[in-house]
Amino acid sequence: MVDYHAANQSYQYGPSSGGNGAGGGGSMGDYMAQEDDWDRDLLLDPAWEKQQRKTFTAWCNSHLRKAGTQIENIDEDFRDGLKLMLLLEVISGERLPKPERGKMRVHKINNVNKALDFIASKGVKLVSIGAEEIVDGNAKMTLGMIWTIILRFAIQDISVEETSAKEGLLLWCQRKTAPYKNVNVQNFHISWKDGLAFNALIHRHRPELIEYDKLRKDDPVTNLNNAFEVAEKYLDIPKMLDAEDIVNTARPDEKAIMTYVSSFYHAFSGAQKAETAANRICKVLAVNQENEHLMEDYERLASDLLEWIRRTIPWLEDRVPQKTIQEMQQKLEDFRDYRRVHKPPKVQEKCQLEINFNTLQTKLRLSNRPAFMPSEGRMVSDINNCWQHLEQAEKGYEEWLLNEIRRLERLDHLAEKFRQKASIHEAWTDGKEAMLKHRDYETATLSDIKALIRKHEAFESDLAAHQDRVEQIAAIAQELNELDYYDSHNVNTRCQKICDQWDALGSLTHSRREALEKTEKQLETIDQLHLEYAKRAAPFNNWMESAMEDLQDMFIVHTIEEIEGLISAHDQFKSTLPDADREREAILAIHKEAQRIAESNHIKLSGSNPYTTVTPQIINSKWEKVQQLVPKRDHALLEEQSKQQSNEHLRRQFASQANIVGPWIQTKMEEIGRISIEMNGTLEDQLSHLKQYERSIVDYKPNLDLLEQQHQLIQEALIFDNKHTNYTMEHIRVGWEQLLTTIARTINEVENQILTRDAKGISQEQMQEFRASFNHFDKDHGGALGPEEFKACLISLGYDVENDRQKQTGSMDPDDFRALLISTGYSLGDAEFNRIMSVVDPNHSGLVTFQAFIDFMSRETTDTDTADQVIASFKVLAGDKNFITAEELRRELPPDQAEYCIARMAPYQGSDAVPGALDYKSFSTALYGESDL
Repeated sequence: MVDYHAANQSYQYGPSSGGNGAGGGGSMGDYMAQEDDWDRDLLLDPAWEKQQRKTFTAWCNSHLRKAGTQIENIDEDFRDGLKLMLLLEVISGERLPKPERGKMRVHKINNVNKALDFIASKGVKLVSIGAEEIVDGNAKMTLGMIWTIILRFAIQDISVEETSAKEGLLLWCQRKTAPYKNVNVQNFHISWKDGLAFNALIHRHRPELIEYDKLRKDDPVTNLNNAFEVAEKYLDIPKMLDAEDIVNTARPDEKAIMTYVSSFYHAFSGAQKAETAANRICKVLAVNQENEHLMEDYERLASDLLEWIRRTIPWLEDRVPQKTIQEMQQKLEDFRDYRRVHKPPKVQEKCQLEINFNTLQTKLRLSNRPAFMPSEGRMVSDINNCWQHLEQAEKGYEEWLLNEIRRLERLDHLAEKFRQKASIHEAWTDGKEAMLKHRDYETATLSDIKALIRKHEAFESDLAAHQDRVEQIAAIAQELNELDYYDSHNVNTRCQKICDQWDALGSLTHSRREALEKTEKQLETIDQLHLEYAKRAAPFNNWMESAMEDLQDMFIVHTIEEIEGLISAHDQFKSTLPDADREREAILAIHKEAQRIAESNHIKLSGSNPYTTVTPQIINSKWEKVQQLVPKRDHALLEEQSKQQSNEHLRRQFASQANIVGPWIQTKMEEIGRISIEMNGTLEDQLSHLKQYERSIVDYKPNLDLLEQQHQLIQEALIFDNKHTNYTMEHIRVGWEQLLTTIARTINEVENQILTRDAKGISQEQMQEFRASFNHFDKDHGGALGPEEFKACLISLGYDVENDRQKQTGSMDPDDFRALLISTGYSLGDAEFNRIMSVVDPNHSGLVTFQAFIDFMSRETTDTDTADQVIASFKVLAGDKNFITAEELRRELPPDQAEYCIARMAPYQGSDAVPGALDYKSFSTALYGESDL
């Protein structure tokens, strides 16, 4: 027997690491390098040589019998090279050069060399294996050559999850036997000694052939023979091993086990392909079902939100004014209730709807599906337009409410002022017409006539003094008309009556003057003292009446400055009272002097002053009334001053809070912008940071609630301006809503980046490189790139726009790299760049967002499912047919996904169709938007 250990001191067999075998088994050289160690360490045991001889012989015969021949002795039967060449033709499906039929040694060597050359042509580099050793019957070299053939044609192409051949075959065995108790495949020697692993492989694929639960771990010979017999009888796998040899060997030969196990892999490869195809289809269908559910949710939520907006806008656009302030105040309270209670949930719904839409679009892009196009009128832009219309209606409605309340307040004030002045005027005119119509001058004495003339002159003076009040009454009535006062009819009627009466008084005054002047020539005596009294008493009386009117005049102010102006005017009025009192005393002194003269001359006065009806008693009474009204006016002004001081406190209180909240919101907006640009830590760290940031923002909400309470107090106090702050409640509300929306969108963007990274297998370093390059060219920090910025960004990442592939550019600065490209004559292809822009900017907005940018880069650097791949998977399930049946779908797929396909697949129309045939090709392309079902 050949000494394998000694042979290994000077010989090696197997392909070297430099081979490029067809099928791409890139780790073949490394694997074969390990084989050298196995040979040196393990082939000392004759039992292993026996196992290899039996296994390799059986493996060769499993192929040679297809050509109608076989071998008996592996050392002898390949010596002439004829059966060796035949074996290679059978397993490769190719023709070798014609063999030489001579019996001489040179003929045999030539045949073996043709076989070895063919093996080498398949990318296998044979080391220390020569034709002479095979022709001489060297068992070591012959077994090594056969092992090389087995590796190249039976094992090398096995790859599971991009592993090497041996690792791939081992991983396949581990996955298939994982559910079985007492089976733990870790290698290709002792893991197979008890025979359970062989039985588990068969049971996993053909459960009807093995009663696995009846096998015992302590009966390995029975287990092994059972698996070998079933494999040979039902799977056409020849018996390559002996149960007793495996059980009685401390460590079975690894090559023999691998050779035998590879036969199982190839026997079950069809089932494996079907399983892989079914898994791919299930994955694609699950993505489609989830996306359809998200689309339905979006459509429903969008419809509900749009319907609420459509119902709300007409209410906000209803501008029918009410007649009273109380009714308008109720409208304002209803509007506040809408702002506090009804709108905030809708703001959250709108924000969530945008987030759901962006997430859905990201999932569609990641699964290589066409973008989701909502129903007409339900686009995010449509919702934003409707929302903008809603906010415009809100702003207009609130402005209208406040303006209407101001108008009604002004109207009530004017109406009350009109009634007060009208009452004063009507009280003054009472009896004046009868007095002017009285013909007392016809029977009066000359002195009486003189007195009547003077009295009439005093009346005319009094009448002229009242002209201003009549004009004020008419002006107030006109203003009420212009402001659409609801009781304008009664105001106009009363005003017209006053004006008509005033005209009549003027006419009567003129007529009476003419009558008095006609008889004036007969009047000579006049009491100068009474006349002087009358002349001074009349204006003083009018002054007191005006003072009383002013002291009782209503006022309306809105600021502390206005009330302080009224107080100042009132104080100025009070400063004139001493002079007025002296005038009163002087007038009363004239009356007393007339009485003193009459008494001293024993003159009996006929009664009251003939020139005036203003008696000292009237003067004193009105003066007392003025004295009483002054403190009342003081009290009213002080009350109003207190009210305005309270209002000023409310203004300052609101301004103090608003001047904190407003800048805080602006600062947070700027900080969010910086966070979205900076790259600190992993995406998970950024997401955690943003969510903590969001919680801090939400925790700030009580400050806005406090501001809302202060704003309500301001509105209830009918305060319409505030010079202490530039922030209005509307600005704060809009800023707060924008802040919540921005942080939510930023969180969603990072979540979508994580989703993209995980789905596409993008590393954290790649994601950071993408973000750093994007931020570098986003000069204005607007979160989007223009076409030229985007092109420079692609170049900075090493993307060759001319040839649609990527280059590694090292760590060169993007601007330096672009300059280098230009200096070396590098040009960017317009056609290719326009294609890329159509992908990242389908709406032709001229801007590329970061999400669109990383979606594009992930598509360019990672592999995704395609329609062709799904078609190929369905073809495997259909047994290579151009159609598939419902029965096949139900057999190969989970029930819900099978029914999903059956409901959506169109009948197959090909000439090879059978009843119930379904068209899986059009269904697959429709999944990716490439055609319509």
